[in-house]
Amino acid sequence: MLNRPRLQAASLSLLLFSAVACGGGGGSTAAPATPSPTATPGPAGWTLAFSDEFDAAGALDPAKWGYEIGYIRNDEKQSYTSRSENVRAEGGNLVIEARKEAHQGYGYTSASINTLGRFEFLYGRVEVRAKLPTGNGTWPAIWMLGTNRTQVGWPACGEIDIMENVGFDPLRIHGSVHTAAYNHTIDTQKSASVSIAGPWEDFHVYAMEWFADHIDVFVDGQKYFTFRNEGTGSRAWPFDKPQYLLINLAVGGAWGGQQGIDDALFPKRYLVDYVRVYRRD
Repeated sequence: MLNRPRLQAASLSLLLFSAVACGGGGGSTAAPATPSPTATPGPAGWTLAFSDEFDAAGALDPAKWGYEIGYIRNDEKQSYTSRSENVRAEGGNLVIEARKEAHQGYGYTSASINTLGRFEFLYGRVEVRAKLPTGNGTWPAIWMLGTNRTQVGWPACGEIDIMENVGFDPLRIHGSVHTAAYNHTIDTQKSASVSIAGPWEDFHVYAMEWFADHIDVFVDGQKYFTFRNEGTGSRAWPFDKPQYLLINLAVGGAWGGQQGIDDALFPKRYLVDYVRVYRRD
C-alpha cells in the first residue's frame, strides 16, 4: 500500500512491544495497553492475542487504534480524518466511510486506522472479516508495516499486504510483500492475486500467517500467495522484527485512481466485522 503504483519455524511466539515512532501512523506513543482477547475460539493451533469485534457503537477503542491524519501517500485524493463521519463502530462493524466533501484542501475524506503504539507483534496469524467497497476510485486495504520504518525507511522496514482491492477490478484480491530487494520501484515485487465472488456483497475472511521462514496469505481459507525467507539477509527478509496493522480506504491514487473516480459512488462504506491476531501454540 505504501508508495507504489498499484501495486516451520520452531518455537514461534507472538511478542508485544512498546511503541516505536514509525512514520505515517497518527497514534499515541504511550506504552501499549494489554490486549483484551475475547473468548472467540481460534483456528486449531493458534491462541488469540489481540482482537476487536467492534460491538460497542461509537468511537473506536483508543487502547487499540490510532489514526493517520491528512494527506499521507500515493497521490491519493482524500484527507484522512478521525471524525465519526469517516470512522466509527456501528451495528457490530467497523465502518470506514469515504465521502465526497471538501476538507483541508482535498475533495474527499476517509479514514486509515492502525495499531502503532498499541499492539505490535512478531509472527502470528491475522484474520479480518470484511465487506469491501467497490467502484472506480475505491482502494481498500489491510496491511502491515515494520515499527522501525522511521529508522530504516520504506521498503527496508518491510510491508505485508494481507488484502488490497481496486474498485475498477472489483473481483480481484491482491496479496504481496515489499522489501528492499523486492518492490515495484525496481520491478521485483512479490505478489499474487485471486478472484472471489462479490467481495462488496458479502463478508470474506482475509488472513495472513507469518512465520520465521515464510508468509502465507489467504482468502476464506484458500492460500494463494507464499513468500519464503531465502536466508540472504534483511534486504530480502526484513520480517524478523515487529510490525503493526493498518486498515484504510483510499480514494483514487496511483493505483486506485488509474481509471478515474466515480463521484456518484459516495458516500462509500468499508465494513469490518472483526480483527483478530493469534499466536502459535
